[in-house]
Amino acid sequence: MQVVETISEVRRIRREGQGSWGLVPTMGYLHRGHAALVEQARKENDHVGVSIFVNPTQFGPTEDLAAYPRNLERDLALLAEAGADLVWTPPVEEVYPAGFQTYVTVEDVTKVLEGAARPTHFRGVATVVAKLFNVFQPDRAYFGQKDAQQVVVIRQMARDLNFPLEIVVCPIVREADGLALSSRNVYLTPEQRAAAPVLYRALCAARDAWQAGEHDGERLRGILRRVLTAEPLAQPHYVSAADPRTLAELGDASRGVLLSMAVRVGKARLIDNILLA
Repeated sequence: MQVVETISEVRRIRREGQGSWGLVPTMGYLHRGHAALVEQARKENDHVGVSIFVNPTQFGPTEDLAAYPRNLERDLALLAEAGADLVWTPPVEEVYPAGFQTYVTVEDVTKVLEGAARPTHFRGVATVVAKLFNVFQPDRAYFGQKDAQQVVVIRQMARDLNFPLEIVVCPIVREADGLALSSRNVYLTPEQRAAAPVLYRALCAARDAWQAGEHDGERLRGILRRVLTAEPLAQPHYVSAADPRTLAELGDASRGVLLSMAVRVGKARLIDNILLA
């Protein structure tokens, strides 16, 4: 496994590596969910590239970029075991050199859900992912379903800008009690950790209702709210029953729905979702 910092090194290795390439973009502090993405990319490509970059442009002014968890040594060990061939760990100035002033803005699908709470977030996500696609030139790029809105945004960007690659979305990896794996779970105290699976319980309750024939979007959102409010440590930011492609809230969810939510549990702002079709 080669670990490099510069764009020129990534491009040189990419040119020399014959065959297909899969890319797994990450912000580091990796867990089993990231390993699953690398393992899937390993199965489907001749080479696997991974980026580790805590992207400053997707953090809002009230979000603590410096506090985002980091452990590069552990990350590299996990990636070597999972089968990565190339890891790019650029300094900020390599990605955003002095004078940088070009950003990618995806419109409607970034204005709701996470985008409503974090209005500059997806501009930063779309910009850095576009740069990653440009640097690595992968045949396939791998993302986790846990960041459901991010997946919608990146798919929209890839279509609109004609990136010649396949976006591969892999299932959410969960703990035994249903909590979705996340780098932010490290912020949970033991009491908060015990409360956090309420997100998945709420999603499962709404899923079960949908599968039993409840297709009214507002009633599904009501189920999500009721389960969450029964947990005193959970502070919901939003619940959603939306169109899986446009993210518009649905009245009639009979043709499929993305159930999602953001909930603060202590210091951690947790997101989770279930896609039904």
